Amino acid sequence: MNDQLHNLENEIHAIKERNVRVEADKAWETSKFRIFTLCVITYVIAACVLYAVGVANFFLSAFVPTAGFFLSVQSLPAIKRWWVKKYLEK
Repeated sequence: MNDQLHNLENEIHAIKERNVRVEADKAWETSKFRIFTLCVITYVIAACVLYAVGVANFFLSAFVPTAGFFLSVQSLPAIKRWWVKKYLEK
């Protein structure tokens, strides 16, 4: 009986630890810091590529893919809500 109780306590503890990790991952995925960081990385990489291919205004042109990424990220929560609703209706 004690072994079963101990096993259940261990399982509950493992589930609680997993929930903390899942909540942290969710917070990261929806954080403004993550979006800002990815926008900066996108801009730097786009500017480097545009410079390498000889685009005259590569700093200005690098805003195009960065803006596209930013706008796509902003629309994802709405698309996710729609998808989850449809998925749960099955």
